[in-house]
Amino acid sequence: MNLSFFDQFSSPYLLGIPLILPSLLLPALLFPSPGQRWINNRLSTIQLWSVHLITKQLMTPLNKAGHKWALLLTSLILLLLSINLLGLLPYTFTPTTQLTMNMALALPLWLATLLTGLRNQPSASLGHLLPEGTPTPLIPALIMIETTSLLIRPLALGVRLTANLTAGHLLIQLISTATITLLPLMPSISALTALILFLLTILEVAVAMIQAYVFVLLLSLYLQENI
Repeated sequence: MNLSFFDQFSSPYLLGIPLILPSLLLPALLFPSPGQRWINNRLSTIQLWSVHLITKQLMTPLNKAGHKWALLLTSLILLLLSINLLGLLPYTFTPTTQLTMNMALALPLWLATLLTGLRNQPSASLGHLLPEGTPTPLIPALIMIETTSLLIRPLALGVRLTANLTAGHLLIQLISTATITLLPLMPSISALTALILFLLTILEVAVAMIQAYVFVLLLSLYLQENI
């Protein structure tokens, strides 16, 4: 059966049951459960240090009111980071290549930051729609533009994450297909293509980490505007 390059982005099924939910729960099983000791082994030490570093980077631009979101934002970046990196392994499925899932993450969190601002400081939140010192004739147009840019934020979050991961997966599959096809015909060209594939894989590991960080960082910046 011939498969297209986009079949890797379709959710796998087992006995008619979609396996996207187990693929979302798998990263949580990789983290050790807390024990009675502060430090269990080297792996736990590295994980605790990483979580501390990530939390510190995310909470730095926020004031004390935003520190209530530390657990949510840290859990979100660990989830995205684990899913993105595990999706680079062979014969795996990456849920974050699905726009529906990314929008399901981006839309409620963006809406929560917006409602937080409207509840705590409605005047300041609505004041972002109209820059200070705007000429009177430009007020209606600027309000429409700022409202559109505000409403497009969750779409930009979801599309950015989906597009970057999808493009990387497609490039890896295209170059790996070319490497296998050229191997019996031109071994030297195939070896060069394999080297490019190796470098691209390293790049995609960095992209997977950066995109998870950017997704959560933008959410934290949206939160900072509303607190």
